[in-house]
Amino acid sequence: MPDTDVLVVGGGPVGLAAAVEARLRGLDVVVLEPRQGTVDKACGEGLMPGALRLLRGWDVDPAGHPLAGISYRSPAGHVDHRFRGPAGRGVRRTVLHDALRARAADLGAVTVARRADDVRLTAGGVVAGDVSARHLLACDGLHSTVRRGLGLEPPAPRRPEGVDRRRYGLRRHFRLAPWTDLVEVHWSPDAEAYVTPVAPDLVGVAVLGPRGADLPATLAALPELAAHLDGADPAGPLRGAGPLRQRSTRRAVGPVRLVGDASGYVDALTGEGLRVGFAQARAAVATLDDPEAYERAWRAATRDYRVLTSALVAWATSPLRPALVPVARRSPALFATVVERLAR
Repeated sequence: MPDTDVLVVGGGPVGLAAAVEARLRGLDVVVLEPRQGTVDKACGEGLMPGALRLLRGWDVDPAGHPLAGISYRSPAGHVDHRFRGPAGRGVRRTVLHDALRARAADLGAVTVARRADDVRLTAGGVVAGDVSARHLLACDGLHSTVRRGLGLEPPAPRRPEGVDRRRYGLRRHFRLAPWTDLVEVHWSPDAEAYVTPVAPDLVGVAVLGPRGADLPATLAALPELAAHLDGADPAGPLRGAGPLRQRSTRRAVGPVRLVGDASGYVDALTGEGLRVGFAQARAAVATLDDPEAYERAWRAATRDYRVLTSALVAWATSPLRPALVPVARRSPALFATVVERLAR
């Protein structure tokens, strides 16, 4: 007999959401997570309305700051759109992690402080970290060891010598009262700065851009944002992540499902990572006995994200980048349509 019904590899928000979903369906769950305590990472920390709706469906409602919409801003001007429906929420990553961890524990999910470096498919299911299970949900992030260990990671694409279009993320918090209830996306010539209010006295600033992009240089090119942050004390360390673009050849093999960033990731540009990851977690648990059904559900859950984010990244990394905000300003209806698709 296996040790558990479902083995979740990775105890971040998506892994814990998968554990909660599985427990609500009456399945025994073990979570493998080598990091103890509250887990933090570089993240924009904006929960779109769709992500917040999924969390509430699991009886998880973390504290934070309301997010009423999105604003694209550049030195040439800005365009705003407020969500037509419910607001989103800026939530400190550590607050979100604690809320999901408490909910999973309350439901009876067991967390084991162990790595999953030795994933093996067996006649009865799968073994990882010396725990046997009928099913494994790999929620171990951008650089998933499960994805790589099972041969589900394609070869790295060949790049012309001297050309590297990969993107990376940085995040730092500042102690000051938020000046807006919108997620502000400030467009510099080479990078974007995402401003997310996460508490009455705390603002997160995330920078996305090419290798070598840094916070001071990005702020120097964004005088409006720099003026807001002038004199504010940094809160906590500068964190980084990347490269952001990751691919997988399949999302399901036998009893294993790749979920969240482990299943593939385009970019953080649209802020949909958690909403998409939570939707995948629900789909994975619903299709544990049908790999092809999960492949179909994964494609359905990620289609808009993949298409929209890929298009925006292609634009943002092309010579047309300076025109992005002016085009959005001239086409507010189109910008509103994009934002509403993100909000779902």
